[in-house]
Amino acid sequence: MNKEWLKFIIVGGVNTAHYYAWYVLFYSVCSISYLPSHIIATVLSMIGSYFLNVYFTYKERPSWKSFLLFPLTQITNTVVQLICLVVFVKTLHMSPYLAPLATAIISVPITFFVTRRVIRVSKPI
Repeated sequence: MNKEWLKFIIVGGVNTAHYYAWYVLFYSVCSISYLPSHIIATVLSMIGSYFLNVYFTYKERPSWKSFLLFPLTQITNTVVQLICLVVFVKTLHMSPYLAPLATAIISVPITFFVTRRVIRVSKPI
């Protein structure tokens, strides 16, 4: 396992905790349904993920180009997460509290390759 992959996993763990805190806040405290809670938490945690990956995982300088492309490259990841979330909750009757964590396990490898490509092809500001 290379250092980049290990760092990505660490950042993924931190980001998953960040995402999950937002998700639980919106789902439990604000009583927002699980799908909107998931989408809002994903957007908020994506910003943190960008900066953690730029500085820690890939040791690059942030750029407007990579910052603006970062959410676009997450579309595939977000679609995979949404599909898994619905399947886990509606079909497999998994708890809406556990389903996002199971979904993250599936989406991590996809996110690694997409993130690396976006951050590495962009020039610093």
